[in-house]
Amino acid sequence: MKTEMMKGQCLEVSSILKSMAHPQRLMILCYLADSEKTVSELVQLCNVSQSQVSQFLNRMHREKLLQVRKDGQFSYYSIAEKKVTKLILSMQKIFCE
Repeated sequence: MKTEMMKGQCLEVSSILKSMAHPQRLMILCYLADSEKTVSELVQLCNVSQSQVSQFLNRMHREKLLQVRKDGQFSYYSIAEKKVTKLILSMQKIFCE
């Protein structure tokens, strides 16, 4: 029974890590761990094209890593689950200090 639960958890974590396993997607998640951002803000922060940022955001949204909040003509992206934010912050602490 415990093995089956662990297998399910490993599949979930593996899926999350696969979604994060691109430098630009990881950079976007690092910025979103701080606070929600618009596409324009992420384009400036990441120094990549709007179409690339949009593709990355759409993929991570489809994979349930991100959520979107609409406010007028703007879409605000944020990390969907607190455990993903915790993971990003932990990796920043380990690798960026």
